Order: sequence, then structure tokens, then C-alpha cells
Amino acid sequence: MTHIRQYQPDRYTIIGNHLAQHRELSLTAIGVGTHILSLPEGASVDIRSLAARFPEGRDRIAFALRELEAHGYVERVRERTSDGRVITRTYAHNAPGAHTEAYAAEAPEAGGEAPPPSVPAAPSVPAGPPAPAAPQAPGPATEAPASEHHAAAVSLLAALRRTDDRLTLSQRDVRRLAAAVAAWFENGATVAAVHRTLTADLPCDLKNPAGLLAHRLRELLPPPLPAGREAPPGREAPPGLGADGRHRPPPEPFQTCDGCERAFRARRPGRCRDCRGEPAPGDLAGPAFAA
Repeated sequence: MTHIRQYQPDRYTIIGNHLAQHRELSLTAIGVGTHILSLPEGASVDIRSLAARFPEGRDRIAFALRELEAHGYVERVRERTSDGRVITRTYAHNAPGAHTEAYAAEAPEAGGEAPPPSVPAAPSVPAGPPAPAAPQAPGPATEAPASEHHAAAVSLLAALRRTDDRLTLSQRDVRRLAAAVAAWFENGATVAAVHRTLTADLPCDLKNPAGLLAHRLRELLPPPLPAGREAPPGREAPPGLGADGRHRPPPEPFQTCDGCERAFRARRPGRCRDCRGEPAPGDLAGPAFAA
């Protein structure tokens, strides 16, 4: 690649490479984050406004915003206005956590040198009664807690390899996809429904399992359940995860019988019960075993 650069005296935005070349964000999230940082103060960056501006659609933009929020570039805080309405205020961070860490590392000890030139020292103020503390804008320290479905999402993603070892994900992929799985749970999807969506009809030449899962989570996200009716009870939970989110011993893996080529569950390959000539569990109640 060869850069063709021209001098731009105005109308440009400084974007750090930590965002433009982020290793865990999708290309859509990087693009949305770059666009948000280029907007002036007070601009609307809700899902509806971004979907009206770009052709990606609401689901894909919502997925990108959740990625940016998980990595600290976007912070959405619910606030109550003076008239009692609850609104969502969005804070965009061009370098999440960098300023706080840098100033904490460079702050002088008591009696030391003055602050660096980029941070002017506060002017001296005559002694007097302490002034009331000014309200602070929400920042990284007041970041909203993780979703209540986050732990269940991580458990589901980590247990996918018990269904198909090709779905073995790295810790980085699990962290990146957990927010998208939690969005399914927030919209009323059951654990079994998400597991079935992620594991059904996998291609034979699966080369990028994390990319496939991210695509299915983004494109097949169901709408929220309508209010006024409880969600139906979940069906059978995926291996290793109960309906209540707790772990349970996984069932034996499927094996192919060496005799009749039927599928059966066993710890090791071999023959099924019929080919071994063993009685089925229901046959133990016959006359030979009667009390």
C-alpha cells in the first residue's frame, strides 16, 4: 500500500490507532466509533439516527455500539431530566482510560515538582469555607455494571466446544461475543434457542468459528418479546449448562457404532448396546430380576 497524503488545514478528526487498528473490534464497530468521534458536541448518536445515516441497519449498528461500549469507547448512561423523563446520554471516549492512567502516573508527590505543562496548576485560593462540590459528569469510574446475562453468555460460549470441538473459542473471542449473546437473552431468547442458532448446520470447512458466530448473532437477533406475556419455558439446555444457568455434568459424547454404524452415547468409541448384546435398562424389570 502507498499513502497519497494531502495537507488538510481543517475538517479533519484525530483518531488513535488503538481504535483504527483494534484487534478485537469488528470493522463495523471501528467505523461507527470513528464516525461518532468526528461529530460535534450534542449530535445524536442513537441507533435510530445512525441507521438513518448509514445503510447497515439497526441490528448491525446496535451490535457495533455494544462492542464499543464493552471496550470503553462509548458509555451510555440513563439520566433523569428535570421534568421527570428518563433519557440515555452517550459519552464518547477517544482514549478509554488513557488520560486517567497517564495523569496518575505523572502526578507529583507532596512537595515535589509542579504538574506538567499540559496540565496547568490550579491558582491559589484564599482560605475560607469549603465550596460545595460541583456535580461530576459520568466518566469511566461510573461505568454501568455488566449485564445480568453476561455470566450466562460467557458460560454458553465456553461450552460450545462440547457440542462441536470446532467451536473452541479463545478467551478474547468469548469476551468479544458475550455482549451479543447477552442481547439475545435481553430480548427474551432462551439458552436452548441461542445454542441451537449457533450450532445448527455448521459448514464442513469451518475456518473462522468466531466470525461465523458473530455473523449469526448479529443477523439473526430476534426482536424483544411483546409486553404482557411471560416467555415460554426453555427447552432442553445445551450440554454443560442448565436452564437456570448453572453448570451440570455434560452427557457422554456421541460415538459411531463399529458394528451397525448407529450413533450412541459413550465415553469411548466401540459398539452400541445392541451389538454388544447387553439388555436395555427397561429389560432389567423382567422375571429374572424380580424380587
